[in-house]
Amino acid sequence: MKAVGRALALAALLPCLTMAASPAMASPAGVRARTPAKAPAGAPAAAQARAQVALALTKVTPKTLTAKSKIEISGAARNRTGHALAGLTLRLRYSAQPMTSRSQLDQLASGQQTALPNVAPQQQSLAQATRPGVTQGWSFRTTAQQLGLRAPAATPGVYPMRVEVLNSAQQVIGGLTTFLTLMPKQRSFKPVAVGWVLPLIDRMHRANDRTFIDDELTKELSPGGRLHRLVEAAATTGTPVTWAIDPALLDDVRQMASGDYYVKAPGAAKGVRKEKSKVAATWLTSLKTASKGDPYFVLPYGDPDVTALVRRKATRDIGVAFDARNTGFVAQLLGRQPDAHVAWPASGVGGPGTLEQLARYALKDGGSFLMSSSQFENPATGAQPNATTALQTHLGAKKALLYDQTVTQILDEGSRSASRALMSEQRFLAETAMIAAEAPSVQRTVVVAPDRLWDPSDGLAKNLLTYTKAASWIREVPLRSVESAQPQDRAFHGYSDDYEKFELGDVHLDQTRAIAKRAATFQAVMTGPVKISYERAVLRLESVGWRTSPSRAKRARKELEDELRNDMHRVRVVPPKNRRVLMGGSSGKLPVLVENTLGDQSVKVRLVVTSENSAKLKLGELEPDDAVIELGPGERAQRWIPAQAAGNGNFGVRLDLQIPGAGGRTYGDGETITVTTTGYGRLALLITGGGLAVLFVGVGVRAIRARRRRKAEAAGDGSTGMGSTGTGEPGGGLPGPGFPGPGIPSAEYSGAPGTGLPAAGRPPGVPAGPAAPGPPASGTAPAGADPAGPAAGPADSWPEDPAAVPGPAADGPAAGRGEHRRRDGG
Repeated sequence: MKAVGRALALAALLPCLTMAASPAMASPAGVRARTPAKAPAGAPAAAQARAQVALALTKVTPKTLTAKSKIEISGAARNRTGHALAGLTLRLRYSAQPMTSRSQLDQLASGQQTALPNVAPQQQSLAQATRPGVTQGWSFRTTAQQLGLRAPAATPGVYPMRVEVLNSAQQVIGGLTTFLTLMPKQRSFKPVAVGWVLPLIDRMHRANDRTFIDDELTKELSPGGRLHRLVEAAATTGTPVTWAIDPALLDDVRQMASGDYYVKAPGAAKGVRKEKSKVAATWLTSLKTASKGDPYFVLPYGDPDVTALVRRKATRDIGVAFDARNTGFVAQLLGRQPDAHVAWPASGVGGPGTLEQLARYALKDGGSFLMSSSQFENPATGAQPNATTALQTHLGAKKALLYDQTVTQILDEGSRSASRALMSEQRFLAETAMIAAEAPSVQRTVVVAPDRLWDPSDGLAKNLLTYTKAASWIREVPLRSVESAQPQDRAFHGYSDDYEKFELGDVHLDQTRAIAKRAATFQAVMTGPVKISYERAVLRLESVGWRTSPSRAKRARKELEDELRNDMHRVRVVPPKNRRVLMGGSSGKLPVLVENTLGDQSVKVRLVVTSENSAKLKLGELEPDDAVIELGPGERAQRWIPAQAAGNGNFGVRLDLQIPGAGGRTYGDGETITVTTTGYGRLALLITGGGLAVLFVGVGVRAIRARRRRKAEAAGDGSTGMGSTGTGEPGGGLPGPGFPGPGIPSAEYSGAPGTGLPAAGRPPGVPAGPAAPGPPASGTAPAGADPAGPAAGPADSWPEDPAAVPGPAADGPAAGRGEHRRRDGG
């Protein structure tokens, strides 16, 4: 079973196997994750090349040696060449003399194989690892006495140990270096005061305040996640730490823990609803418990890239990020106010402009900068450097706490694998022991501040905090104890231009500023409590965390831009269907509808309507009270715009919303519609339509009558189809009732137009009178007939059938034609 257990353990080490040479610790502060580490000058070529056999470290005991300690160094080896390697053996090289300086330790850790004159007597065969891809375990067991380690007098001693793989030609084809620390029986030195800063900072996970762009934070907060491990390490060790907290992280966690939230990946059509996170709520409770009694300070919201903003003269956002409305809720969540005032520039570096801004907002009530030791020279006096110095700013001298850059890089190396984590532990102990041994009579101070996004391997953070409390050459102290020390005079290097390429780029910041301007326009129309804000969203886009992931930053920026546009479009002018309005006549009123579909935000806008051709279409102005429109959530309002047209045609009209009291600043994109004008007003159209209707009815009636008359004539009965066809009542020989009878005095009678009677007729026996004026009516006697009507007999004067005489309704040529037919041949 033990053999099976060992096999399983070795299999688990496959992803942890590392090259022999450690990456150099020579890259600029804060940019080691973005620039390839270069091997130091003079390093052997073999150390810089890819090792043929990878070695991993699995065990080093004890952590602190004594003169009688039993030593075990174990690990695993794997052939990664792709072909067989014959005759592989393993040996242990070391120095029996303790190291004398940190620089010497750094040289050996970077892969230089000098000053290791001793070789342990035993060697091991790697017969299994000769085959490609095969992993084989190894172990050296010895004692301090067998190695002949010479203990220093009264101070800790640090000894390098290098495990090397040799091929059949005795060439080194792989190896790794670690360190052992030995404490003498007699001790005479001052322990190093070590103060820890633990960062609670993460990448940005939200676009706007309501929507997450990923759900990665759930993994970080869950057991085994990065943020969970940091809080757990502080809670289980009792070592004092000072917390550096980004309010944006706690804001995200609070959002997840308070209720349902939405996750929408950039570019996705729709988001996914997530239930209230128990993981987030539990983590907040754990943080509150773990940090109880420990001081903390808050970074500006989102940890913006202050240096990049200063360079672009966009310093207003720095003040916004420090504002209490964006940082004050941290105290509410933790139940107490910040206990420390610390300004921490990105990567611990910054120029005068950056430091001025940080001092203005973070150190106005006192406090210190937290900066990388790589930015300062050692004391000119030759004294051993400590962690406290001072910087001159426009606000006066400010203390600067310098975290040890080498230690920070050691901790960062431990994030890659379990083997690297073990090597980091050994190196951390060795570095702090060397600091104590370099000047045993001087009280040294060291600040340990891991990288902002420190992701220690499982157990590393807990072990380092434990060693800080347990190692006899270290004394754990809170950061304020280091801050209270007398500052050393150390020259400041300033900010190198080489670092500029690692800042947020101009394109990203330009587009972020464009989003910020649109967001400010959006907020300017809001009334009452502001429930939709993009202020924090812009700060998150300016985070230093985007330095290492420009493609992800681009996607997040595009997502925020789209969400802002959609939100702003919910307060808009609603265009008519087809974006056209018909205006009949030369004047009228144009209807304009404005709506607010925001669910929980009231707004106030000014409606502005502009004609694109004011000579042809002139628009009136609304009263001031009507032009400014206040809308609650989900409300609509309509306005009528007076219009006067100078002709027919299609005319463009702009419908815009403006911010009231902002000097004509436009809100949103507005709309353009087309107004079609005609020469007829509504009343004119009604009158014309009515006249046409009467005309069509009259024409129809005439057509019907004419058709009936033609049918009657075709039948030969002489009927016109109108009225009775009888002889009428007896009388004076007149065609029908209503005409004067005999005995009427001499008076004229003129037939009404359209009756078919002579224009001037008289009954028999009535004296002739003067003719009536006017043209003869249709149906008069032919020219040349005696107008007096000589005695020719009644039959010649009037038809026998009175019905043959056209009645009053028979008008026009048809009546005339009927009469002539009767006279000519009736």
